[in-house]
Amino acid sequence: MTQDELKKAVARAAVDYIKPKLESDSIVGVGTGSTANCFIDYLAEIKGHFDGAVASSEASAERLKSHGIPVYDLNSVDRMEVYVDGADETNADLELIKGGGAALTREKIVAAVADEFICIADGSKWVETLGGFPLPVEVIPMARSHVGRELVKLGADPVYRQGCVTDNGNIIIDVHNMKITNPKATETAINQIVGVVTNGLFAERSADVLLIGREDGVETITK
Repeated sequence: MTQDELKKAVARAAVDYIKPKLESDSIVGVGTGSTANCFIDYLAEIKGHFDGAVASSEASAERLKSHGIPVYDLNSVDRMEVYVDGADETNADLELIKGGGAALTREKIVAAVADEFICIADGSKWVETLGGFPLPVEVIPMARSHVGRELVKLGADPVYRQGCVTDNGNIIIDVHNMKITNPKATETAINQIVGVVTNGLFAERSADVLLIGREDGVETITK
């Protein structure tokens, strides 16, 4: 199967996985990116089975609305059964790198609220050690240079993502050439830098379930 076919396969598997869990008042958290877009398209087929969704980006919100799925502000939601999103990398502990689409902060917030975080990814995202994909860090604009210097002290090679402004009005610094052998410690260390909003390591709040698309089908991995 092509990468696009694998993305569609895991998106379909995610809808099949969550459907029995949903009730008429259920809220579904929805992530951002190409795999999440496939999920949104399949989710529309069962929109009568749940109340609505919370989106981690403006782009996902618009796609949900285009399918007639109500989109709620997270502040108006007191419980979210599931959150479904893709990843740029995942390891065997279901710790992730996310944020290639610059929505990492909102993704992390929605994941924190959800009872269950389901990651959907094609097999190319599976790695032994995180860090091959540049780790995104969302930064307050005036702190860009300071954060960059502090990241260098951590052994990182920070690169400002030109022309990228997040939905929160901030910038992204991508961390290159950093093998992340202790994701939780690295997540905490980067978040302690003044001026950092958050980074794209999902280790403290890793995925609960990984649906990963491989040539022979979709594999379900749980913690």
